Amino acid sequence: MIHPASPVLPRHAINPAPLGVALVMIVLGAWYLANSVGWRQSALFVVGALLGLALYHAAFGFTSAWRVFIADGRGAGLRAQMLMLAVGVALFFPALSAGTLFGTPVSGLVSPAGTSVIVGAFIFGIGMQLGGGCASGTLYTVGGGSTRMIVTLLFFIIGSVIATAYMPFWSSLPQLEPISMVKSLGVAPALALNWAVFALIAIITIVVEKRRHGQLVASHLQPAHSSPWLHGPWPLVAGALALVVLNFATLALSGKPWGVTSAFALWGAKAASSIGIDTASWAYWSTKANAAALAAPISQDRTSVMDIGIVLGAMAAAALAGRYAPVWRLPLRSLLAAVAGGLLLGFGARLAYGCNIGAYFSGIVSGSLHGWLWLVAAFFGNVAGTRLRPLFGLEVERLKPTAC
Repeated sequence: MIHPASPVLPRHAINPAPLGVALVMIVLGAWYLANSVGWRQSALFVVGALLGLALYHAAFGFTSAWRVFIADGRGAGLRAQMLMLAVGVALFFPALSAGTLFGTPVSGLVSPAGTSVIVGAFIFGIGMQLGGGCASGTLYTVGGGSTRMIVTLLFFIIGSVIATAYMPFWSSLPQLEPISMVKSLGVAPALALNWAVFALIAIITIVVEKRRHGQLVASHLQPAHSSPWLHGPWPLVAGALALVVLNFATLALSGKPWGVTSAFALWGAKAASSIGIDTASWAYWSTKANAAALAAPISQDRTSVMDIGIVLGAMAAAALAGRYAPVWRLPLRSLLAAVAGGLLLGFGARLAYGCNIGAYFSGIVSGSLHGWLWLVAAFFGNVAGTRLRPLFGLEVERLKPTAC
């Protein structure tokens, strides 16, 4: 097995100040939500924090995993995603078929598959590579101290709210009715079909990787710590399983799988309203559910609460790893890529009824056909985005040839 050369990173002690801030904010946030909204909202906030910790410690990035496969044929990240999805459908499909989980009514994130998903996911894929992250990746890297990703997140929010102004047009384009494979095929056939596709994708990555490098490549993203489960890094497999379990906990607590980007559109719409833009009159925000979310405090929106939890959990994880060290100087081309990437991410996520979490991960484990369409379109978007990265001075990671 090939071990790629990786930078030797200094071993630091825990960063106590950011760790203390993160933990205090998590505790206070959970207490506030329990008293002002309810225990379920408080629990979702804590689940968000655990997601942030898992994402950071496992360096579970969808963007980098796709990029290194596209550019260099390395598929460990994609195989971890297939494992995550395979375990996910095994947990989700029976619960969604039954309609209840631990006494809570549950339903999946099932959306129409059509033109808007294809265009939106393709745009989102380009944005992933220029912005430097996906939806979950943007949140956990912001929490981990990445100042560049703060720019990506800001323009992610702006792109999201801009997209809501044009949703009636995109929704009117040709598309299928929402299709759930769980309901259409039944639990057992849907499981068998999904597992077969996951296995096929994993096998393809193995074949491609062996052809490119002769054997499978082992990645080491950061030096090991004496207590890796607390301080990181975690194996990719551990990260994949943690995300599945925490997504399932989200389903049990809220009745819906994990999502990320609807909160960005909500934050943007609220900010726009505060400066006099009448977002409430837009068709997207006139529906009963969206109008209620726009009128209510952020604390009552479960996706917003979880997103904030992810940032704080990742901040705690970065501090535990001794790696919380924001850098405030950004090259101009990299800054421009963050702006463009954020806008594309936000606009694309709304058009596609979700991001790498709401459409891809939670969409597929919900049995939604649109999740698979999102995967294909976003992959091609990532191919285009990977080719654009050098124009902005962004790295495309490739292994140096080794002597035989």
